[in-house]
Amino acid sequence: MSTHRMTVVIITRDRRDQLLQTLAHMTALPDAAPIILVDNGSGDGTADAVAANFPQVELIRSSENLGALGRNLAVERARTPYVAFCDDDTRWQPGALTRAADLLDAYPGLGSVTGRCLVAPDLREDPITPEFRDSPITGPDWLPGPALLGVMAALSAFRVRAFEEVGGFSRRLWFAGEEELLALDLAARGWWMCWVEDMIIHHEPSRTRDSTHRRALGIRNTLWTLWLRRPVRSAARRTAAVLRSAPADRATAGAVFAALRGLPWVLRERDVVPADVEAGLVLLEASQRDSPARRYVG
Repeated sequence: MSTHRMTVVIITRDRRDQLLQTLAHMTALPDAAPIILVDNGSGDGTADAVAANFPQVELIRSSENLGALGRNLAVERARTPYVAFCDDDTRWQPGALTRAADLLDAYPGLGSVTGRCLVAPDLREDPITPEFRDSPITGPDWLPGPALLGVMAALSAFRVRAFEEVGGFSRRLWFAGEEELLALDLAARGWWMCWVEDMIIHHEPSRTRDSTHRRALGIRNTLWTLWLRRPVRSAARRTAAVLRSAPADRATAGAVFAALRGLPWVLRERDVVPADVEAGLVLLEASQRDSPARRYVG
């Protein structure tokens, strides 16, 4: 069982009803683990509803929207060696938490493990799945699944020591595509990440989201990550590819302007990944270019 090895971390904002359904599911799992939930300044009574209905959940009430940094805050409070990130619209399936804990127990060089996402209501595979399943990254023979250089937070469990070693999620990026920089920093420090087919998470995408704003944040964060960690030629090449794939509208223009405004700190904090990590990123470019999961459509 995962109870004494894994803590589930959830961040939420203004999705009370869906969150309560997710908590009902997560607390009823046969391998349920302790839950730390960060309410990112909800205005719909989320925190009070959680306190009333799920007193066993450790609740952190934030007066502001911390974005992904809420996960950092929760990890600081975790008393287990591993954490599983879960969103208010994702639900780990029976056995998945235990599977993740078992893998992290068995492979000390594994920094994170990412599961297979099935999207409700018809439970089709998430479009990101082929990128994970067919990853061209070469890893050590002991890896229990395809090696990765990127993760999706809500589908992944992390070794707390590895997560804290790289500083968790960046305060600069805040939210949307924030996992990319974290994964590169894990790889740069020698931590391995992999995908596991039989670790299942269901995703029921929330209808209460501003997809255009999220797209703008995602473009900005992708550009920042490129120039923070990739060699100049690779960063320039990938920047052109990202901009070609994005709609020519005000949201994209705003994202580019925001990225340019951050250029001074990006250049100050620039730290290019090792050559072997860069070689892996180059290998991934073809699959990312053709992936429907990488299209900026919001």
